[in-house]
Amino acid sequence: MTTSRMEAFSDGVIAIIITIMVLELRPPHDPSIQGLRPVVPVLLSYVASFIFLGIYWTNHHHLLQAVEHVNGSVLWANLHLLFWLSLIPFATAWMGDNHFESWPVALYGLVLFLAAIAYTILVQRLLALNGHNSLLADAIGSDFKGKISMLFYLIGVPLAFVKPWIACMFYALVAVIWLVPDRRIERTMTR
Repeated sequence: MTTSRMEAFSDGVIAIIITIMVLELRPPHDPSIQGLRPVVPVLLSYVASFIFLGIYWTNHHHLLQAVEHVNGSVLWANLHLLFWLSLIPFATAWMGDNHFESWPVALYGLVLFLAAIAYTILVQRLLALNGHNSLLADAIGSDFKGKISMLFYLIGVPLAFVKPWIACMFYALVAVIWLVPDRRIERTMTR
């Protein structure tokens, strides 16, 4: 089975997730610039989530460019990833509406952590199918970025109960690490 249907389906789901998030944004009734002040946390949480979803979308695309075929276990691993990504709008809204309080920030980090685990499982399923000597295996290597990302999420979740802003800094650090699409696959494919 080729990757094209899985990629098209995933692209559609991620597009719907982003659409759901943007539809949750409500403009203030106050027409002055001060009217934006109460919605700043909502806007910030939206921007963060949009960036995370963009990171997943670009890296998912690169991932599927490095493999030739998928099977049932890969499809289920992909659905597992999409499930956790589909919870991002809920976590985003709760965090923004509650001005980055502890529980919403912790839940947001937990959803991001579980999405990272699901992405890792997807990579492992693709490696199992396409071989540990495949283009993907060569490109992924030891996957330091993936491992450090999960560690930062794991550190951030309990920190949300101490200082939510510190937890958010750990989440933002992960975004910075991944903001540039993972070039390992592109470099490997051009060799």
